[in-house]
Amino acid sequence: MLPGLAHRSWHIFCKFYFRHHSKQISRACHGSHCVVKNGHLWCHWSSKQLCLASVSSSWRYYSSGGQKGDSHGPQSQNSTRSSSSTGDVSGLQHSTEKSEAAPGPSVKSPVASSTAAPIHVRVKAVLKKREYGSRYTENNFITGVRAMNEFCLKASDLEQLRKIRRRSPHDDSEAFTVFLRSDVEVKALEVWGSLEALNRERKRHKEIEIEYKEIFSSTDMFKNQKLLKEYKDFFGNTKPRSRTTGAFIQGPGKVVMVAICINGLNFFFKLLAWLYTGSASMFSEAIHSLADTCNQALLALGISQSARTPDPEHPYGFSNMRYIASLVSGVGIFMMGAGLSWYHGISGLIHPQPIESLLWAYCILAGSLVSEGATLLVAVNEIRKSARERGLSFYQYVMQAHDPSTNVVLLEDAAAVLGVILAASCMGLTSLTGNPYYDCIGSLGVGTLLGFVSAFLIYTNTEALLGRSIQPEQLQRLTELLESDPSVRAIHDVKATDMGMSKVRFKAEVDFDGRVVTRSYLEKQDIEQMLQEIQLVKSPEELEAFMLKHGENIIDTLGAEVDRLEKELKQLNPELRHVDLEIL
Repeated sequence: MLPGLAHRSWHIFCKFYFRHHSKQISRACHGSHCVVKNGHLWCHWSSKQLCLASVSSSWRYYSSGGQKGDSHGPQSQNSTRSSSSTGDVSGLQHSTEKSEAAPGPSVKSPVASSTAAPIHVRVKAVLKKREYGSRYTENNFITGVRAMNEFCLKASDLEQLRKIRRRSPHDDSEAFTVFLRSDVEVKALEVWGSLEALNRERKRHKEIEIEYKEIFSSTDMFKNQKLLKEYKDFFGNTKPRSRTTGAFIQGPGKVVMVAICINGLNFFFKLLAWLYTGSASMFSEAIHSLADTCNQALLALGISQSARTPDPEHPYGFSNMRYIASLVSGVGIFMMGAGLSWYHGISGLIHPQPIESLLWAYCILAGSLVSEGATLLVAVNEIRKSARERGLSFYQYVMQAHDPSTNVVLLEDAAAVLGVILAASCMGLTSLTGNPYYDCIGSLGVGTLLGFVSAFLIYTNTEALLGRSIQPEQLQRLTELLESDPSVRAIHDVKATDMGMSKVRFKAEVDFDGRVVTRSYLEKQDIEQMLQEIQLVKSPEELEAFMLKHGENIIDTLGAEVDRLEKELKQLNPELRHVDLEIL
């Protein structure tokens, strides 16, 4: 009926009063300006001109849903013309009430009605939508390091800007200071004078960065590392993380270093014994020890690389380097150990050679058995200790490859001990019978044993690199913790991936209960003061300011709830390093 009202950008409540039986309308419209002329009632508004004809007792109106209603009368044409204006009326309420005629002299009117028909019009309150555009950064926060890095400012320049305390994204601090990006941009233009000058300074900083990187790649490595550290301290970097020190003094590093020393000595003495006796089994054992030494050196490299500090290109660190080194080690055992042992054994079967005195070979094999057994004992003790800390059995710890470096040492030394026993047995049979084929069979047996070890290492490390899930029992405990929290309604798409080296990444879609979060916020507020603020709200602008203030605080409360849940999850499972709770 009143389509012009739909374009009002502010809240408005109108009530129009028509008295059809009166010739003189004493109070026809409650609006900004009213004129009665020729039996027609005109209401003029400041932003839209609204025409409403009241010349008949018949009405035709259109609701926002497109419904039409009318009553009989000769002047419904005027009402239709008024209703055909552009726009729809939102929330139109039409009601009629009987009232007595207003006192006073009457004005002639063609309306043949004995009762007044008041109409109440109510328009839904709608805030004007704010357009932000495709890129809006006025309310963005940035850290001081980023402000100095991106806008080429000094710490003294930031002291003059507004400082805002926000929740810290890091576990070791409660809050940190940020700045409004718009303030930083204004300050940068004030310092450098123009956008062109700022871009030139950015380009100069980029050239300095490239220069430092070139210096870092030169020969003086230790000096250049120090220079690069000074550069990063000046220009800023990601949050510093502690670097693992003493990786080869304890744990898997210690086991690997012990294995390298013992296997290196074993290879040297076995090589001398093979040169003296010409035994195929002794050659296989020498190759076996050489393969073990090379593979364990590769493991040491993997341990060293896994301790590197995460950088922007590798935000989750280098812990998988241990699995990669173990995988390559398994391939090396298969090609170098098993391959050469099979080759030498088959060559001995095709072209048998006489074997010299085996006395020195037996002595060296006995020494190898003792040394390999000692290394095996060190690896077993380390795995038992680690399995006990995780609450796993020895078998589960080995099969799940939680510590690939120690697993490689364990399997290689176990294969070495069995290989020494097998080689000594075959050599003994050859010595007793004089048949060299027993010695060749021993070489083939050692090669087959190494083949099984390499296949197992390749399989377990490939599974670890693909990213397998944690144990169902552990995942169930984490899920129950989230579902039992009062602020959580439901969780979906739960994933917990073992990243290796006691690091687990947890991800879940969380449906939070907004009422509980809001109640948590209200419990920390002064309710009496909030009630006073509500009573002072008289206009849409005041209502908007009130809602924006408390709405932002409620969002901060939701963020605090997410931080609390992440901390509780990490306390329940200390292996959790990266927790991603996505809000539905």
